[in-house]
Amino acid sequence: MTDLTLFGQQAKAASQKLALLDTNHKNQLLEKMATALEENIALILSANEKDLVLAKENGMAETMLDRLRLTKERILQIAEGVRQVAMLTDPIGEIEKMIKNEDGLMIGRQRVPLGVIGIIYESRPNVTVDAASLCFKTGNAVILRGGREASHSNQQLVTILQDTLIANHVTPHAIQLITDQSYEVANEFMRLNQYLDVLIPRGGAGLIRRVKESATVPVIETGTGNNHIYIDEDIDLQMALDITFNAKVQRPSVCNAIETILVHESVAPVFLSELEKLLAPAGVKLFADKQAKAYLQTAELATEHDWETEYLDLMLAIKVVHSLDEAMTHINHYGTGHSEAIVSNNYFSTQRFLNEVDAAAVYVNASTRFTDGFMFGFGAEIGISTQKLHARGPMGLMELTSTKYIVYGNGQVRK
Repeated sequence: MTDLTLFGQQAKAASQKLALLDTNHKNQLLEKMATALEENIALILSANEKDLVLAKENGMAETMLDRLRLTKERILQIAEGVRQVAMLTDPIGEIEKMIKNEDGLMIGRQRVPLGVIGIIYESRPNVTVDAASLCFKTGNAVILRGGREASHSNQQLVTILQDTLIANHVTPHAIQLITDQSYEVANEFMRLNQYLDVLIPRGGAGLIRRVKESATVPVIETGTGNNHIYIDEDIDLQMALDITFNAKVQRPSVCNAIETILVHESVAPVFLSELEKLLAPAGVKLFADKQAKAYLQTAELATEHDWETEYLDLMLAIKVVHSLDEAMTHINHYGTGHSEAIVSNNYFSTQRFLNEVDAAAVYVNASTRFTDGFMFGFGAEIGISTQKLHARGPMGLMELTSTKYIVYGNGQVRK
């Protein structure tokens, strides 16, 4: 059984050393990590193929296989994400403000690393590198616990990153991977309070619920995206169709894809008829309420289950609404606080939607697929937080820091 106490001790010691690395040194190492990934594409693909073979034997759905699959292009994108992190401004050491109080003390607030970050995630091996690079840039040690499905890929990726650190005289314990997939180890990891400063789960609803219920370490909730697009009564039809298709079909297995569309009754007959023609060749299965079903040839009748489900697949729930208010009420009831969108040419409707819909990212006339750290200019992301403390939305460098107050005096004592 894995000795998590040793993992924790090593990570804590590494975090103290990482906090002292200057920005140039960190950036140089990140560049070398990116190069090492590119130079070892064949090894990574070989490891990933082992995971894919096992996943197929275990009956994994094609959309979930897509989350697991690495290609040369995807590995190059992962490496580019590491380089982007290297180019970003380092928040560590930044003094946010400095004031002088009436006693003559200079009081400032400085950005510091969180310390040791634990991450539990499922079958997306890119998370391994994204998390490692962001944590390293911000001076945090990271302990990773990936899913069983990607075990070969994750081990190969971490080996490459650790070898790069060793070759450059930096402790490999800055980036550690738990390979033991037992529930006992997972539960112990969630309670590693003596060493973990924060735990971040990244995956499906089941994983996140389990971590929230079991962890005693502070948790930043990320993940589930029961996302919606509302098609308003005043639209550009082709734009609405293009956005909806992209948000559902481009990559249905990820958390920023849509799961439900809400369509204003005045445009439903034309929009839904055209949408069905567009989605049918892509193999999208439709679940519709009674009113929407009347305009669709292939849809099944939706149930309560469909409104609350994150499909992560080529499935889409459709509901006709009578007003913007009804759409927003539905979204605020069933949404998971991830990403929501409105397609409309009406300025006042779009502003109401922005102001009244409660989500980490709210879009006007754009696909929800942009809710992504890379797309938002963060280089990569540690996850997309759907809670309001300590971070919300795609979590980049700033969200992996805390602050401490620094105080300069010249002999002051309190009276």
